[in-house]
Amino acid sequence: MTSGQPGTGNARPTPTGADAESRPDTTTAAGAPTQSARTSDQAPAETAVDHPSSTDGGLTGAGPNGDAEADLATSGAAKNGASRRGDKGTAVKQGTAVKQDAAKGGTETSDSTKGSDPSKGSSPVDGATKDGDPVGGATKDGDPVGGATKDGDPAKDAKASDADGPDKADGEAKPVGPERWEAFASAPEPRPSIFTRVGRAVGRFLIHEWTLAALGALALAVLMTWPTLRYPRYTLPQDYWDPSLQAWQMAWSGHILLADPARLWQSNTFFPELWSFAFSDTLLGYAPAGMLGSGPEDAILRYNIMFVLAHALATLGAYALARQLGAGRIGAAVAGVSYTYAPWLLAQAGHLHVLSNGGIPLALAMLARGHGWSLRHGYRPERRHDGWVYAGWLVAAWQLSLGFGIGLPFAYFLAGAVLVAAVLFFVRRLRTGQAVPFGRRLFVADVLGGVLFAGVGLLMAFPFFKVTELHPYAERTIGDISLFSPPATGFVTAPGESRIWGGLHEGARAALPWHPEMTLLPGFVLYALAAGGLFFSVWRLRHRLLLLAGVLVTMAFAMGTRFFDGTFTYVPLFEHLPGWSGLRTPGRLMLWTTLLLGLLAAGAVTALTDRVRELTAQRIPSWPGPWLRMATLLPLLLVTVEGLNTTPHPVVPTPPAAMRSAQGPMLVLPSNQSLDQHVMLWSTDGFPDVVNGGSGFTPRQLDDVRRVSQSFPDQTSVDYLRTLGVRTVVLLRDQVAGTPWEISIDAPVESLGISRQEVGEAVVYRL
Repeated sequence: MTSGQPGTGNARPTPTGADAESRPDTTTAAGAPTQSARTSDQAPAETAVDHPSSTDGGLTGAGPNGDAEADLATSGAAKNGASRRGDKGTAVKQGTAVKQDAAKGGTETSDSTKGSDPSKGSSPVDGATKDGDPVGGATKDGDPVGGATKDGDPAKDAKASDADGPDKADGEAKPVGPERWEAFASAPEPRPSIFTRVGRAVGRFLIHEWTLAALGALALAVLMTWPTLRYPRYTLPQDYWDPSLQAWQMAWSGHILLADPARLWQSNTFFPELWSFAFSDTLLGYAPAGMLGSGPEDAILRYNIMFVLAHALATLGAYALARQLGAGRIGAAVAGVSYTYAPWLLAQAGHLHVLSNGGIPLALAMLARGHGWSLRHGYRPERRHDGWVYAGWLVAAWQLSLGFGIGLPFAYFLAGAVLVAAVLFFVRRLRTGQAVPFGRRLFVADVLGGVLFAGVGLLMAFPFFKVTELHPYAERTIGDISLFSPPATGFVTAPGESRIWGGLHEGARAALPWHPEMTLLPGFVLYALAAGGLFFSVWRLRHRLLLLAGVLVTMAFAMGTRFFDGTFTYVPLFEHLPGWSGLRTPGRLMLWTTLLLGLLAAGAVTALTDRVRELTAQRIPSWPGPWLRMATLLPLLLVTVEGLNTTPHPVVPTPPAAMRSAQGPMLVLPSNQSLDQHVMLWSTDGFPDVVNGGSGFTPRQLDDVRRVSQSFPDQTSVDYLRTLGVRTVVLLRDQVAGTPWEISIDAPVESLGISRQEVGEAVVYRL
């Protein structure tokens, strides 16, 4: 119904349907309508449109688009500002009783109407009658206003006011129809199915930066280590001595942790020695892989797979660290590739415990992200996240479990970094007088993570301390360190496995006392990029100087006793830091030099790519843009090419058939450092106890066995082996040329109380 302001002559429509719910009350406490602030109230009423109606007046006409119209027009207004009068009230078909105050021109609802709120003081009632009297607009002298005649018939000029659709039968509620402009709105997007949502999530995951980085690192590792995966069950990279030992280590740890974890450190080799699994770096972190498969072929396959994955993880870890510190994608890729495929690492292809270094940069990246710190942006407390801190400490502990050869320097670096960070934190607090945000959760994460890392280190160190206690001669001396300390020329000399520089540096390698550990070239391209990063970089000047200082210091430590006899560098560490005396090859500290050089190079390449992006954005047309952006990939391409290798992949000797049926404990002859590593690999078929073994040092008892067994078979050697508990001796015919067994292998043994049997290419003696 309509109501107007006295004396204005303007009519205002009463809201209907959903409009009535959202519109505020416009009546005063006395029932008189208040003037709306809307400017549309002063607009003239719209012209009514004729519509056909049904017999009970419930159907409204449809517009050209088939929409039900909600008419806001009025058909009459009060004259000369007089008060409208009408019936005291009328009954509505839909069950709503409306009282109309003729004196005040307002309405009161005595019951709730569907689609309206009783608290709002008005109710949309159009075309409702009581005893034939029309209700739906203001009346004068009882004349109907609002499109209904006195007898209840629709007026000719009445505009349809039922915007909610057709009226129902008597006593039924009128349904709520669509909004006025709903037909003009765009169709609602259909709810995607679960398969669509899963597909979109998978698509987002596949194109995510870290997914692409991981897949790229893996693909590059397969290509750069080829042909490692060409015959993964039969060949090993570099040689088949140390890789055979490490293949056995992974197999043993996985096997014994499933069978008898308490016997982990008492391995089946070096019988009857104790703590024999701690005679070398253990690669214990790869034990889960060792739980898959059995036998020598599976051990070789496992080694080759982990060899490739170690390269991929190193690339991804260095990439993540550079990105966290603030480098761009191409700059971070340069850091990752140069860290993993530096020419000096090609000489370490037979040392998986050295190549398994990806946990170092990855852990540092996670810890930096968890603490909200980057080299480019500094400390940002709002980016702290204790979850990344826990993950960083876990990765660091896993890295330590792979061995102390590179894990021990990493542990001391973390300890030093924590100490320096704590000092800087309190110095800044004292200087500024303000509490630097850190948080209790982050502190707890660091404490728990540090305790976990230290606990793993102590558990790993205990067996090695026991070995040193039982075998004091196993500890290194300064003289041993001097034998493996490289000169300064080693930093510009490439190993023979380098495809680019190997042949050119043959003469320089010949001048080195032990070139496998003294050819330390990280790459001439990397040197050049790092030098450029000192002058043109996204890193601040002080950060560049700190990185340069780190490069020089780590180089000095990598020289061992060759840098002023190590008096101020390596020797103090050797004498005072626990466990440092077990490291015999200082040149492997070149790992840290390579990482720092890579970060310097990443800063330079990132600055270059940023500058190219700015130049291409300013040019109209941008024709040189694609070519300039492709040029930024040139540093990455050069670093990758410099890492190409010519690493050999020899075929591993097959295990003799005699070892499959022989009972342990057994001794395989001939016995020496190289052949015993093959025996260790062959023993993965059932893991019988064997006297043979190869490691970083040779136990004196094994020395005695090798010396006494030179005359086997004779009474002295038989009695000695029986004393040790040896039950079987396997003598390999294809290995006896030039040895004492070449003559005694066919000698009769009846008088010695032992038996002899030919099994394939071996002779088996049962004691």
